[in-house]
Amino acid sequence: MTEERRRPDPDEKLVKVFDSEEESEAMVVKGLLDSAGIDSDLMSGSLLQEAFPGLGGMIILVREEDAGKARELIAESRRPSGGDDLEDDDSTEEMPAKE
Repeated sequence: MTEERRRPDPDEKLVKVFDSEEESEAMVVKGLLDSAGIDSDLMSGSLLQEAFPGLGGMIILVREEDAGKARELIAESRRPSGGDDLEDDDSTEEMPAKE
């Protein structure tokens, strides 16, 4: 059954979870979704003017049932890390004063 679900079925309802003017940004998000096991299609927004008027750039579509998880992953990836990796106190050690 996993082979059958590799790409969305054309009869399934697909929803937009991401759009960007930058193809490289859309490719990164698609990779994130792929690595989480969420099947997605990356399409040019100009090809979908009828469904999403005024949209250019690239869009990512996923199955309706995967949309919530996909949006959550995208939102998590955009959050700042909270500074866990870079602590200002450790990066600026006090140096002895020069006299």
